[in-house]
Amino acid sequence: MNFSWHTRALLAMASGVTLAFSFPNFNLSLLAWIAPGMLLLASIGATPAQGFAYGYLQGTLFYPICLPWIDTVMRQYGNIDLWSAAGVLALMTVVLAFFTAVFACGIAVASKKNVALACALAPFLWVTAEFGRTHMPIIGFPWNLTGYAASGNLALVQLTTVTGIYGLSFLIVAYSSLLVYAIYAGRQRLWKITLSVTGALTFVAGAGVYLVPSARAGYVAHLVQTNFPQSEEYPANWIQLHASEMDQLERISVGAAASEPGPIIWPEVPAPFSFQDPAFGDRARRIARDARTDFLVGVVDWKRDSAGKWLASNTVLLLNPAGERVFTYDKIHLVPFGEYVPLRRWLTFAGRLTADISDFTPGTAASVGNFPGGRFGVFICYEATFPSEVRKFTRNGAELLVNVSNDGWFGRSAAPAQHLMMARVRAVESRRWLLRDTNNGFTVSVDPYGRIVARMDTDVRGELDAPYDFRTGLTPYALLGDWFAWTCLVVTVFLLGMALSRSGASKLVPQSARPKN
Repeated sequence: MNFSWHTRALLAMASGVTLAFSFPNFNLSLLAWIAPGMLLLASIGATPAQGFAYGYLQGTLFYPICLPWIDTVMRQYGNIDLWSAAGVLALMTVVLAFFTAVFACGIAVASKKNVALACALAPFLWVTAEFGRTHMPIIGFPWNLTGYAASGNLALVQLTTVTGIYGLSFLIVAYSSLLVYAIYAGRQRLWKITLSVTGALTFVAGAGVYLVPSARAGYVAHLVQTNFPQSEEYPANWIQLHASEMDQLERISVGAAASEPGPIIWPEVPAPFSFQDPAFGDRARRIARDARTDFLVGVVDWKRDSAGKWLASNTVLLLNPAGERVFTYDKIHLVPFGEYVPLRRWLTFAGRLTADISDFTPGTAASVGNFPGGRFGVFICYEATFPSEVRKFTRNGAELLVNVSNDGWFGRSAAPAQHLMMARVRAVESRRWLLRDTNNGFTVSVDPYGRIVARMDTDVRGELDAPYDFRTGLTPYALLGDWFAWTCLVVTVFLLGMALSRSGASKLVPQSARPKN
């Protein structure tokens, strides 16, 4: 097949659009199974430079379509103008699209050897590119990895207990590669294999749901949704101005624990909550004492460094029933352009942004705390998108996962649903219950198999009785980490080495079926 350059460009563009439509709020998840194939078709037979360009074109459509909320958040809460916000989104797109460009370039190189090698390479190279995007220095961004498009299926998502989310990405791209190879080879037998694979996947995705075990919960936590509106800045007397709302939240929290014993959980700090501020600290201690239970709450915590300078951290504290502070977790992975500005010195075009955002100090330890009955690990907001980092809590002894977030920054964009989608997979990867408490939604309880067993309406103030339990044992992913992604990297190097070797073209694809240069 010898596509013209504009046909290849259209295929690359279609790949970016359809892949973006696979995620919330479009939710057309089946499109993900063909989207990588379109980029494959665009890249096979192209020169490496052309392949790189087609991959970049795919990425420059994919990211702005599924991540437009970045621009909105920058303008609404970053106090910067339209062009500066667009510049930050454009910069992110340019950086992130590099990984799909490398993928398409690699496919173009392999296709010079033969189509079979290019199609065999595709799922390994795609996972390698996503792994690179996740662990990119300074601004690694694993949001909306391809595998998440299939994570809504209860049967398919169980694969992540072994491979992590990268296994689902591999499965999707491998299927897309099989379709492309069937198109190029044009053999009846290969089409029969493709149809058989399609049928098997359909059966597993459909019937397999009924084979996933159920999990019983022996405990209940009280997840409080504070539902405070976001603001660019807060006056010094904010707690006093909102005393009636704080009283309401106190009544909700204490009343819930009085009706059924269980820890109280508040979300990532949704307002100027600081334990060092007596107006909040005294109230927090009173809630724990009056409820006679543990109280896990998000705050801005202030500490002095060795030079006596005050440093702020995004923190979760645990108060025991006596109101004593017994556990602290400081957020380790901060949000670029939200909690710190990467490359601040060079981003002169975003002057107001870099001036308005003060850097938080990151934590250093995946600490584990204690509830009655077992141990828990808590991770904050953006950290839910990093599977290898959440896994550390399980490795450190966490028998329950807690995710607190303030998704109020996102409004009612696609971001909260995308965020929940990713957090839910963390429960499956570690085979742990997940309690997820947010400021304004989505507040849920997720069982160790990925079922949402309790949820609260969005944009309301209230409390969710969230069932949970403690589980021990380590899944292959929790034990071994990103072994599958590393394996894909090794295979990618090997297959690219084959592509670059001097030996002749393979006969796996008939000469007539090979694209003409």
